[in-house]
Amino acid sequence: MAQSNESSQKPSAINLVFVGFIAVAIIFAAYTNKMEAVTKASFESAKTAVGIAIELIGVMALWLGLVRVLEAGGLMYTIAKYLKPLMVRLFPDVPETHPAMGAIILNISANMLGLGNAATPFGIKAMVELNKINPLKGTATNAMCLFLAINTSSVTLLPLNVIGIRAAANSQNPAAIWIPTLIATLCSTLVGVSVASWLGKRSKKLETAPLEESNSISGADNWEVESEEIEGEAEGYKEPDYSHLLYPAGTASKLFAWLFILGFLGSWIYGVDKAGNLAGFFNKDFLSHWLMPALILLIIAYGVGRGVKIYEAVTEGAKQGFGIAISVIPFLVAILVAMGMFRASGAMDVIAKVLNPITSLIQLPAEVLPMALIRPLSGSGASGIMTKLVQDAPDSYSAFVASTMMGSTETTFYVLAVYFGAVGITRIRHALVAALLADATGLIAACFLSSIFFNL
Repeated sequence: MAQSNESSQKPSAINLVFVGFIAVAIIFAAYTNKMEAVTKASFESAKTAVGIAIELIGVMALWLGLVRVLEAGGLMYTIAKYLKPLMVRLFPDVPETHPAMGAIILNISANMLGLGNAATPFGIKAMVELNKINPLKGTATNAMCLFLAINTSSVTLLPLNVIGIRAAANSQNPAAIWIPTLIATLCSTLVGVSVASWLGKRSKKLETAPLEESNSISGADNWEVESEEIEGEAEGYKEPDYSHLLYPAGTASKLFAWLFILGFLGSWIYGVDKAGNLAGFFNKDFLSHWLMPALILLIIAYGVGRGVKIYEAVTEGAKQGFGIAISVIPFLVAILVAMGMFRASGAMDVIAKVLNPITSLIQLPAEVLPMALIRPLSGSGASGIMTKLVQDAPDSYSAFVASTMMGSTETTFYVLAVYFGAVGITRIRHALVAALLADATGLIAACFLSSIFFNL
C-alpha cells in the first residue's frame, strides 16, 4: 500500500511535459527578448481553449448520442462474436471459455467503434482475469503484452469524435480522414501483433497457471458474447444496462429499417447517375456530401432494426457528450497555454528546424510535431493541439494529418499505466517496445496516407 501511495505521488509524464514546455518557453523568451509575445500568447491561448470547447458541445452531443444507439443495439457484441475465432488463435495461452477471453474481445470491439469509455472497463477486466492465470505475479505474461499492443494500435472503424471536430470547424470534407485512419490503424495493429508475438516467442515462456474452478466457465459454448454479461467486476465496473432504451423489435421494425436503407440506395444511385462520373462521385461528392448523412441514416436504421428507442438513446448519449465537452476545458486550457507560450518564444521554430530532415522525410508538418510528441503521453493534450489546428484551418494539410494521426495512434503510456497498474504489474517485459513500435507505425502511416488522400 505504501508503494502504491508513493507511486501515485510521482509526477506523471504529461506533468513533466507541461512544466517543461512552460519553463523552456520562459527561459527561451528571456534569451530572445520575446517575453511580451509569450505573455500575450498565454492569455490568448486560454481564451481560445474555452471558445473551442464551447463550439464542440453541439457536435459532441450529436455524435455521442448516435454512438449510444450503436451501444444499445448491441453492435459491439455482434463484432465481438465474429472476432472470437481470431482472438482464440492470437491468445493460445488463454482458454477460450475463460472470462479473460470475453473481456479481451469486448475491449477490442469497443475500441474498433471508438467507444473509449466502454473500452477501458473491459480492458481492466481483461487484465484482472489474465492476472488470475499469471504464474508470476507482478510480471506481464505474453498474453498481457500482446493485449496491450493490440490496445495501443486498435483498428478504428469509425473515428466519429475526430470527424465531429472537423465538422464543427466547418471542414468541407470532415469524413475524408476515415479511410486513411482505417488503413493506418490496420498497419499499426499488424506491426503491434507481429512484434509482440515475435518477442513473446523469443523470451522465456511463462507457464500459464492452472485454472481454478471458479475462474472457468464449463462448456465450450457457454460464453455467448451477444447475450451474456461477462462474469465478475473490474475495479467497481458495472455492466451497462440498456433495457430502458430497448423495445421488442418485431418484423415491422426490421422491415422499416430495410426501407430506410433501400431508400438511401435508390437516392444514391440517382445521385451517381446525375454525376455521370462514378470515380469523381466517390472522390468528391460521396466523401464530401454523402458519407456523413449516410452514416447517420445507417445508424438510425440499425437502431430501429434492433429495437432501440432512437430519440431516448440519442438524448441520453448527448448528455454524455455535453459533459465531455465541458470537462475537456481544463485540459485544453493547460495544453494550449503551454504550447502557445512555447511557440511564441521561438523555441518551436528551433526544434522544427533541427528535426526538419526527419519530419520532411515522413511528410510531417512542423506545426503537427508537438501533437506527435505528446500523443503517447496524453490523449487530452494531443486532442487539444489537433482541435486547435483544425479550428485554425479545417481544410489545411496540417489539420488533415493531425486528424488522421489522432485516430491512428493511442496514449501508450496512459494505457500501460492504467491496465498494468490495475493488477500491480511492475515488470512489463516487451509490452512497451511492441506498443511504441505500433504507435510509431500508426504515426508514420498517418503522414504517408495523408499525403495521398489529401489531394483526392
